[in-house]
Amino acid sequence: MSAHQYDEGHTVAGWTGFGIATVGTSVAGVGVCAVSAPLIGLGLGIVAVSALVTWALHLSGWGKPPGRRYRAEWGMRVRDPLARAGHAGCVGCRLAGRGRPAAERTDEERAVALRQSAAALVGDSAG
Repeated sequence: MSAHQYDEGHTVAGWTGFGIATVGTSVAGVGVCAVSAPLIGLGLGIVAVSALVTWALHLSGWGKPPGRRYRAEWGMRVRDPLARAGHAGCVGCRLAGRGRPAAERTDEERAVALRQSAAALVGDSAG
């Protein structure tokens, strides 16, 4: 049994953004060591691109909202079926005009999301 009941950051959006940001900070670091303003600027530009890529992947369903989720939704290859409607309290979703208050979420929406996630997991393990 897992020691924690949260699934924070284990998403395609999170790991892709992390990878791109790591390259960007490495380029900026080389620029600092080489005293090269263009390399520093390029590195910072790559970091900015990582934020945009992460945001786009989150909005397309490859990022998940923070907090508790059913274990069936923990897999990295499980897309978030509620991403189009926006996550309650998510700054990225609100910037895209998708966020809704948590009070508007229904139990039916969570049940549909769970069924879709479980079906995706069964499909992945069968193939």
